[in-house]
Amino acid sequence: MNATDIQKHLLDPAVIGTIGILKSIKKHAPTVKRVVITSSFAAMVNQFKMIWPEHTYSEDDWNPVTHDEALENPMNGYRASKTFAEKAAWEFVEKEKPKFDICTMNPPIVFGPIVHYLNSLGALNTSNERFRDLIQGKFRNEDIPPSGIYIWIDVRDLAEAGGKRFFVTAGYFSNKQIVDIIRKNFPEYGDKLPAENAKGGDYPEGGIFKINNKRAQEILGLKFTSFEQSVVDTVKSLQNVGA
Repeated sequence: MNATDIQKHLLDPAVIGTIGILKSIKKHAPTVKRVVITSSFAAMVNQFKMIWPEHTYSEDDWNPVTHDEALENPMNGYRASKTFAEKAAWEFVEKEKPKFDICTMNPPIVFGPIVHYLNSLGALNTSNERFRDLIQGKFRNEDIPPSGIYIWIDVRDLAEAGGKRFFVTAGYFSNKQIVDIIRKNFPEYGDKLPAENAKGGDYPEGGIFKINNKRAQEILGLKFTSFEQSVVDTVKSLQNVGA
């Protein structure tokens, strides 16, 4: 979100990087049979409607962001970078007809244990920053912050199958649930968390969009990690780095 040149820092690396890799595989790696691309729910969500209670998201959805809109701010640019790069990958396969197929994984917010080589919580991925901030007391005397996109998946549950797009999400979550799970399983952080009667962090009163993740469940056979287990394992992994 700190990009100062959206075209240079977000759009070009995503699109040119993705196509450059696919071109290199086609030219130099004839034995490759499948390329798995981690895209994002950002390439699916209609960022101009967001909560959209009457809509059900599935693999048929594409973010309608335009190039001009992408340049307006870093959040638009980030979502557009995922959208444009994924579209470019599918177009490459259609036009170039390489010997490999591709599949794209479109996860929303990704939680779960952090990578083992992370030696500083300052380098934590954006999705897991909320855990760090909670257990370090950033919101101790405040309301619980907004949850964001409200759907998630555990990093250990990502999988793949060729030639398809997969909306990989385990379901809904809220920051209030995260706080409650941490309070229950890690009482040592009780004085660092928002008060038990703190407001905020829950689902919108009018409801939110619906999701259809049947393809991921039926074709990939995914058995999703429970939200409580994901939160507990994430906090434990942060403790190992010094939280």
